[in-house]
Amino acid sequence: MPESLWINLPVKDVNLSVDFFTKIGFKLNTQYSNSEHSVSFFVGNMVVMLFNEVTFKSFTQNQLTDTRTSTEVLFSIGAAIKEDVNEIAKKAAAAGGTVFSEPAESQGWMYGCAFSDPDGHRWNSLYMDMSKMPKG
Repeated sequence: MPESLWINLPVKDVNLSVDFFTKIGFKLNTQYSNSEHSVSFFVGNMVVMLFNEVTFKSFTQNQLTDTRTSTEVLFSIGAAIKEDVNEIAKKAAAAGGTVFSEPAESQGWMYGCAFSDPDGHRWNSLYMDMSKMPKG
């Protein structure tokens, strides 16, 4: 049975990414060696690893997605309250990300925003009021 999930992403500049992700609240994972080639973060109990593009391509043996023209995945960060969504949108913009969907309510029970990091990877922050979630 799987015991953990790690997200691995290619980045152009590991140091720029460290700056961005620490400013939006990711916690540096000091259990692993962090260098100009890679860095590790905790997001809750999940691990996010960022690798420079050359190192990442050596693992995947595949071309990288051009994040300026396509999206391979949308990472969702759960929020405990609506204000957390507003805060991460502000932090992402201030840290050099692009908020492409401002914080807003959706479907009467969700509140979220969406942003891209400096490498164009897409993220959202989402608060879900489960008491208002449609049953079915």
